[in-house]
Amino acid sequence: MSRIDTSSGRTGTRPGTRSGSRTQPGTRALPWYRLPHLSLLLKFNVIFLAVFVVGLIVTGVLARQWLQASAQEQVADRARLLMQSASAVNRYTAEHVRPLLEGQLRERFVPEAVPAFSAHEVLATLSKAYEDYSYKAAMLNPTNPRNRAVGWEEDVIAQFARRPTLTEFVGRREIPGGEALYIAKPIRISNAACLGCHASPQTAPATLVARYGPSNGFGWRLNETLGAEVVTVPMVLPLKQASQTFWLVMGALTAAFVLTGAALNLMLWHLVIRPVTRLAQIADRVSLGEDAPDFEVRSDDEIGVLAASFGRMRRSLDQAMAMLERGA
Repeated sequence: MSRIDTSSGRTGTRPGTRSGSRTQPGTRALPWYRLPHLSLLLKFNVIFLAVFVVGLIVTGVLARQWLQASAQEQVADRARLLMQSASAVNRYTAEHVRPLLEGQLRERFVPEAVPAFSAHEVLATLSKAYEDYSYKAAMLNPTNPRNRAVGWEEDVIAQFARRPTLTEFVGRREIPGGEALYIAKPIRISNAACLGCHASPQTAPATLVARYGPSNGFGWRLNETLGAEVVTVPMVLPLKQASQTFWLVMGALTAAFVLTGAALNLMLWHLVIRPVTRLAQIADRVSLGEDAPDFEVRSDDEIGVLAASFGRMRRSLDQAMAMLERGA
């Protein structure tokens, strides 16, 4: 029996419930996936969409990281190839070109006899065809002023000086055309014969001093970190290709999701939703005592077994009603 609220003239309700609510006292609210206003097809699509979004985010993060790493490794391989090319030119100049020019070096200085000069010139020619590719033998105290290290190169050389076991340093920096990757290797003199030109102006060839002066490129010491060979390769194109590949992969995954979702929705509707809806309509009419067609068993799967069970239940109900009528 309801309690009458004399102050308002309305039937009172238990605290914590809303008037007109279908939720009975003592019952709990259904979770979202069991709410009656959500159809089976809608529940399926909500769950399928949630799984897809999570999977797409995880796949996107992993794919972007992998593509970025792959692009950087590709650029690093190009930089190492250029570095090896410069080292090959250095060795060839030192072993084959310089001995042929020893006689001329006594009369005049020939820059082409210097390995670093030859390597710089060869790769400078290459950079005309490949823009923003560069090579530099960056030195703290160079003989040729064009090889003097700038700010960020001095930082790289300092890394090699602090860590004598470090043989390669890889980094990124901004260039006018965008981001670039650089690889650096330390320059250290391990052959004492090389100090003949760089120990002091007094021991250096007179032609070298006449060309560059007595203030540059002297005072070098054995096994000291004097500078770094630096090769710079632009990353704009590889990163652009990685970005294009990323969006292609994400587009393909989205397209596959849409096609898969459409196919699953069609199968769910044809194999489950439509027959179950038909069974529910017939069962509803039978429960109201109306004439209804027989349950049709069209398959041997779970839906077919359910339809057969409904048919047996209906026949049992008809027999029970007939027995009640005869008894009356």
